[in-house]
Amino acid sequence: EGASRWTYFRRVQFPLLMPTTLFVLVNAVINAFRMVDHIIVMTRGGPDNATSLLLFRIYELGFSFWDTALAAALTVILLAGLGLAALAQYGFIGPYEPRGMWRWLETIAAWLLAILWVLPLAYAIWTAFHPPEFSARFTLFAPLTLDNFARAWEAAPFARYFFNTFLLVTLILACQLVLCTLAAYAFARYDFPGSNFAFALVLAQLMIMPDVLIVENYKTMSKLGILDSIPAIALPYVASAFGIFLLRQTFKSVPKELDDAARVEGAGALQTLLKVYVPLAKPIYLAYGLVSVSYHWNNFLWPLIVTNSVESRPLTVGLQVFSSTDQGIDWSIICAATLMTSGPLLIGFLLFQRQFVQSFMRAGIR
Repeated sequence: EGASRWTYFRRVQFPLLMPTTLFVLVNAVINAFRMVDHIIVMTRGGPDNATSLLLFRIYELGFSFWDTALAAALTVILLAGLGLAALAQYGFIGPYEPRGMWRWLETIAAWLLAILWVLPLAYAIWTAFHPPEFSARFTLFAPLTLDNFARAWEAAPFARYFFNTFLLVTLILACQLVLCTLAAYAFARYDFPGSNFAFALVLAQLMIMPDVLIVENYKTMSKLGILDSIPAIALPYVASAFGIFLLRQTFKSVPKELDDAARVEGAGALQTLLKVYVPLAKPIYLAYGLVSVSYHWNNFLWPLIVTNSVESRPLTVGLQVFSSTDQGIDWSIICAATLMTSGPLLIGFLLFQRQFVQSFMRAGIR
């Protein structure tokens, strides 16, 4: 039809992605309430509570003043607000196709958002590879240096932090893949009493931030006697509602004739799952693996609460050493440390971005 790439995206791809876009929008609203790591590191809620948010208040009440009853009450309020926001988005946002001037406005807004997202990353790259005196002075021919990375590596036990983080994300991802695969297969291919109610509970978990349950989770880890350990960080995340939902949608798209053919060959349910469903869902597993690793690599609040020693701290908590204002803040070292911690994720996404996007389109979230 002679359509350009932009026209093809706007008229074909974007309408197909609208259900996924709505799903991401709901999750973005929920995640907006999780903005607590910046407050803990930079402002501690000051000045005069001007930067304090509800989740930070819950953290402060529960783990600074140890008023767990009031903290638990605030979590209920936060949960109710998130539920109403999610219902409002699902109930009132219908099919939408911008026309005329609105298309240009949305295009301009998209470019502005992209620039705003790239600017901090560009500043971090510039500052990390230049001497400290150029952190706020942009000179085209400023000298390059790797000294900031060496100083950052020596300022904290990054080798241990990397090992802890790698062990953490590997443990969580392995448990999630096993549990989500089994649960998704059961929801997709078996009709059992209460299956719809059980799946509704799984979907409800999508609307609940893990941070809302930090008080109860902390009490549970304390009773188990595993505080200040990698399992204590991982245990609340070993099951994922998003993973179950994503794999269930994928498994439901597999023709049932393949099930029948496998059973004719004498394969049991587990063999059918491993030999038929799992191979067909490999792109989905790759996309989900990237999402899971990225989330838990960057997770901050829960590891901060349950870890107290270098032996169990992940990278995000270890970066706090650079936020101390006793000796002043060296932005060159901070940016170098930030790039070292986020570099593996950026490289992974750049290598697998095509499979990442295609797998979500193939999953058919609707």
